[in-house]
Amino acid sequence: MIIGVDGNEANVTKRVGVSFYCLNLLYYFKKKSHEKIRFVVYLKNKPLEDLPKENSNFKYRVVPGKFLWSQVFLPLDLLIHRKINIFFSPAHYTPKFCPVPTIVTIHDLSFLYYPGDFLKKDLYKLVNWTKESIKKVNKIIAVSKTTKKDIVKEYDVDENKIEVIYNGYEKDIKILGGTNKFKSVFNKPFILYVGTLQPRKNIATLIQSFAMFNKIYPTYELIIAGKKGWMYKQIFNEVVDLGLDKKVFFTDYVSDKQLAFLYRNAFCFVLPSLYEGFGIPILEAMSFDCPVISSFSSSLSEIGSDACLYFDPKNPNDLKEKFIELKENDNLRKDLIIKGKKRVKNFSWESCAKQTLDVIIKAYEDKDN
Repeated sequence: MIIGVDGNEANVTKRVGVSFYCLNLLYYFKKKSHEKIRFVVYLKNKPLEDLPKENSNFKYRVVPGKFLWSQVFLPLDLLIHRKINIFFSPAHYTPKFCPVPTIVTIHDLSFLYYPGDFLKKDLYKLVNWTKESIKKVNKIIAVSKTTKKDIVKEYDVDENKIEVIYNGYEKDIKILGGTNKFKSVFNKPFILYVGTLQPRKNIATLIQSFAMFNKIYPTYELIIAGKKGWMYKQIFNEVVDLGLDKKVFFTDYVSDKQLAFLYRNAFCFVLPSLYEGFGIPILEAMSFDCPVISSFSSSLSEIGSDACLYFDPKNPNDLKEKFIELKENDNLRKDLIIKGKKRVKNFSWESCAKQTLDVIIKAYEDKDN
């Protein structure tokens, strides 16, 4: 059995979200490869140095092509060479034509619910290519029950076609150099947000809540760590309008070591999103003993369980009250840290990748049924 995998999400220098998902799956697939289960990982460009190394049962195949790669160049290669028995795509897009059974992972449907967060060219692909993938694949993997429910609702898919497999989470980052600058700049108590700057992340509500909290506890600051996404200027304007330009700091992209410093030193981490398919930053914060306050929306309570404080994402005052509650109740803070450490242990890349490979193998075995 030869399994084809689209490995492009992992073959990037600055990895976030889906890129880590794909990379961890590739490392597991390489570990589990043998004479009876082999892998061909398809890429647009030659593999980066930190991707798993090839062996006799785990190979890379570079298929050149910049535009419409998954819709033209990849399917042509699959049709002409026919090297594989089944194909797995870890992120929404499958080949337009594929001579073998296919499996796809759908991470969320934010592009349907918050289309304004996406560039037009990306939105077109997400809307149309995801729809095509869902219609024609043999099996769908959803990263949460919430995402599965959304897929069934939006695409009228038989729920038996969808398997829920939670993302994994493991990160062991030691604070080694590169954080002295952070230590000198962020030397006051701070609230932390980590993620892309875009409307769906609901950062404006966080800023409004922080403004109210800061009037009561003026020593606190807000750090917003993440790269600029779509329509991010509105977020900067909110800070200026509320007179918080000396209280709110934007770091842009941060390294893993810097991120570890922020989590370990934050008063709390806040995820105010209106919609998430999974919510890895919740687990990331918990792993660094950082208490979490999360919006009560989409999949977030499913992932955080009882290890978070939750608030109404459309009510800044509710979030302010959670800040005050956490500030004035040290036992609550300690309890959230303890519960968070336990919660993280429920998610592992080993389990995620094993379940994913099991679904691929079963789809191949069921292809003639």
